[in-house]
Amino acid sequence: MGSERRSRRLSFESRVLLLALMGGLPALVAAVILMVTGPYAARAVWTVAALMAVWWLVLGSWLLEMVVRPVQTLSNLLAALREGDYSIRGRGAQPEDSLGLAFLEVNALGDTLREQRLGALEATALLRRVMEEIDVAVFAFDADERLRLVNRAGERLLAAPAERLLGQTADELGLHRCLRDDCPGGFQQAFPGHTGRWEVRRSSFRQRGQPMQLLVVADVSRTLRQEERHAWQRLVRVLSHEINNSLTPISSIAANLRDQARRPAKPPDWDDDLARGLGIVAGRADSLTRFMAAYARLARLPAPHRAPLDAGEWVRRVARLESRREVRVEPGPEVSISADGDQLDQLLINLVANAVDAAGPEGTVSVGWEVAGAALLVRVRDDGPGVADTSNLFVPFYTTKPGGTGIGLVLSRQIAEAHDGTLSLRNCEDGRGAEALLTLPLESR
Repeated sequence: MGSERRSRRLSFESRVLLLALMGGLPALVAAVILMVTGPYAARAVWTVAALMAVWWLVLGSWLLEMVVRPVQTLSNLLAALREGDYSIRGRGAQPEDSLGLAFLEVNALGDTLREQRLGALEATALLRRVMEEIDVAVFAFDADERLRLVNRAGERLLAAPAERLLGQTADELGLHRCLRDDCPGGFQQAFPGHTGRWEVRRSSFRQRGQPMQLLVVADVSRTLRQEERHAWQRLVRVLSHEINNSLTPISSIAANLRDQARRPAKPPDWDDDLARGLGIVAGRADSLTRFMAAYARLARLPAPHRAPLDAGEWVRRVARLESRREVRVEPGPEVSISADGDQLDQLLINLVANAVDAAGPEGTVSVGWEVAGAALLVRVRDDGPGVADTSNLFVPFYTTKPGGTGIGLVLSRQIAEAHDGTLSLRNCEDGRGAEALLTLPLESR
């Protein structure tokens, strides 16, 4: 019934024409009645009535045209905008009347949509160009794990053009492992176009309302080889420096003692020179042995054996171990972390010892802890002169202390990172001294 009533409704044009005619109908009827009842001839009455009726219909039709034509124009403009044609404009738009204002707004909407479309096209063209030029493989899979997008690097990786790859499943392409949540960040795999070590990044997005998975596969073999080569070069430089520092005096003293031993007549102080020379050789050999032992210790840091550790008890215990001076403990909240207590003891002992050395005989050292979000922050402060060169603090075997090995801070940072934490050292902003900041994740509850 409702649909039948809607179908019987008059159209907008019919309603406008009907209202226009009804508006002039009372005047027309009154005029006809006056002429019929007045002293006028019948022919004159009917002639005037016919003229009035024609004029009445003409004015109604003209009013219909004045109302319907602008509405049709607006409809055509909106249809063009919907179809993506932003070149059509409404003419005669004047801000003095409401209809002209509507045309002005539609024209402005067309300009805005045209600019947005041009911007979107330019951005899309730029994105496509970037995707084609980057040296990483980019794939997009739909909810059924079928390939919907691939760039040139992806084509080279799979050794096939996009026309053959699109529509195939990740299993058919050999990429199913990369789409799994348990896929490692870096793995070794042979693809049809290349074999190497790969780093995978995954993310989700929606295209036309459908869920999609974006897969980025980057070859890190060359980068890893370069980093490995640089690491070996740095290691060789450090080892060469330290070994030469020990072998040079050993070689010089040995040559000197050899020359004296070959003389037929030994000098009177030969025994003293021999003992002194052998002592220097032994000392340098011991120094080289300690250096190699320190390096081996740095390279063989075991994995932490985690157990619940009370942060306050740990900090207070390490502070009491410092025998050269009293270390002030700043109280903090009662909190527990999951960590290797022995390794963290070694870490904090190194930090406190460095702070005591930096503070000097008259300085002060403090250690405290606090909770920031899901992390435990441990601060070790001293009021010494500060750190002159912060860029080399964590360089292995770099030290400014006489007799130092240069591995304390490096070993401490390795321990922190093994516990999924961080270690940094900086000069204090509010005065003299330096601050070591250790960040460790809180124990999962």
